[in-house]
Amino acid sequence: MSVNLSLKAFVVLLKANKTLEELIKKDISSYGMRTSDFTVLEALYHKGQQTIRQISEAVLINTGSITYVIDKLEKKELLTRTACKDDRRVVYISLTDKGTALMDDIFPKHQKVIEEVFEDVSDEEKEILINSLKQIGKKAEKLR
Repeated sequence: MSVNLSLKAFVVLLKANKTLEELIKKDISSYGMRTSDFTVLEALYHKGQQTIRQISEAVLINTGSITYVIDKLEKKELLTRTACKDDRRVVYISLTDKGTALMDDIFPKHQKVIEEVFEDVSDEEKEILINSLKQIGKKAEKLR
């Protein structure tokens, strides 16, 4: 009986994703955060000021849920809202100094966990993985 490599790759991808997700959740919770809080802070940390829609698209959380997360982070004084001068419907979200200081502290630790996962994978293999996953994602998007 021949092995169906597409099915095997699919199963391996899902298992790896589940394990990685659990590892990342554990790492993020060690900083006293929920994954949704961390992903919003991380998006702002790396991309700077964003609208709620931009954050929602970047972190794959719907806009209704993202508003709740932003409310919580604003109460903790980790981010601020600023109204757009040209369009009252648009609100910009930015990290506060406190939010930036927090991410300056915890993001390098988080990155180290991710780098440790990939330490036995060569740069060439990482490039192949990135390109393969992009290709799979684009095809899946077309079929959706």
